Amino acid sequence: MMSGRVVVGVDGSPSALAAVEVAAQEARMRRVRLHVVHAFVWPAMHVPPGGSPLGPPTGGVRESVEHLLAEAVERALAAAPGVLADHAVIAGEAVTALEAESRTAQLMVVGHRGSGGFAGLLLGSTSVHLAAHSHCPVMVVRDRPTRDGPVLVAVDGTPQSRGAVAFAFEEASLRGTGLVALHVWGAWSDHGDARPVEPVDLTGDVETLQAHEERLLDEALSGHRKEHPDVTVHARVVRGRTRPTLIEASRGAQLMVVGTRGRGGFTGLLLGSVSQAVLHHAHCPVTVVRSGLA
Repeated sequence: MMSGRVVVGVDGSPSALAAVEVAAQEARMRRVRLHVVHAFVWPAMHVPPGGSPLGPPTGGVRESVEHLLAEAVERALAAAPGVLADHAVIAGEAVTALEAESRTAQLMVVGHRGSGGFAGLLLGSTSVHLAAHSHCPVMVVRDRPTRDGPVLVAVDGTPQSRGAVAFAFEEASLRGTGLVALHVWGAWSDHGDARPVEPVDLTGDVETLQAHEERLLDEALSGHRKEHPDVTVHARVVRGRTRPTLIEASRGAQLMVVGTRGRGGFTGLLLGSVSQAVLHHAHCPVTVVRSGLA
């Protein structure tokens, strides 16, 4: 069995339960243990953990949380028979708890929406913080993911995308599927509704620029192709705007993998606009791999 584990955060929401199923399958593929966690700030609830003395003995918050975790583990075992799973209730705020759990994990899995400790996962700062600060890759599960289609990885040739490329090759190998490596070029400014400024506007030499971008993508993939000869790679170089191109490409993928920052990112900005855009709008689960993790 490999070292590390897959950690999934749960809160009882349908999104979290979908994440549990994906996390269980990931743990089985990786031959590691699944760790199901629920973060809970007990004092803030002003409710006795064992329930009100006037209510039934099994009506407390603790019993509800234990039932939630038992249901999550049951879903995990049904989704991935044979997977080894355990669970824990962690006292504390959700983001802090999950970030701490990521120190001993191969992969962190969360749903894209939730309730309680994971409320508004992609509507606020929680997912951005976790993706930017986690000590392992973070997979955000959107709706019911399909097991069909390839793994899609966004490649820009920067050091920040190297970990994403390595993770994507590993995922494609584990899933027994192909890999689409997509490199989008052309727009230096990809913000708002204004027409982006393109290198072609300055040089006018489309063919030379296209050839340069194709070499950049080939260099980013070459070493990984040798390490994973079982993975069929489809390299795509597209001239266009990065965010809409990636989001559209995600329609046919079972997983998208991105880095935290790429070309054009502001210094100190740990999660770039492209990563945030696909977390919000991709049509498949998205894994964010922070620079230096893989």
